[in-house]
Amino acid sequence: MPYQGFIIHTSVCPSINGKGFDFWIDASGTTYAAPLLTDPEYIHLCLEGDFGKPLTAAPQAETKEQIFAACRLILDLAALYSISPAIVKPHNDSCPGPYFPWNELVLYPGDGYH
Repeated sequence: MPYQGFIIHTSVCPSINGKGFDFWIDASGTTYAAPLLTDPEYIHLCLEGDFGKPLTAAPQAETKEQIFAACRLILDLAALYSISPAIVKPHNDSCPGPYFPWNELVLYPGDGYH
């Protein structure tokens, strides 16, 4: 069965606990892959940080790098696995949090990276 899309997590989610994600994106945008994909239906990306709280001015530059890395990874994986890059869902109602910058995701290859 092909992958249906992507699930976004945050590192403070209690269900993550060091597992349950396929790719980890740290605050600087560095991406780490798990040895195996964990879910036959969705690819799970975990972003370091707490998006349940408003972002302060200081980490916003780092957050931009992290979101850029997530966008690039989603587009690359979408092309590799023939998934629509527009199918990106939150893990649940509280993860990745109400302050996750969903509007910053650029998920159409024609739009390019910014």
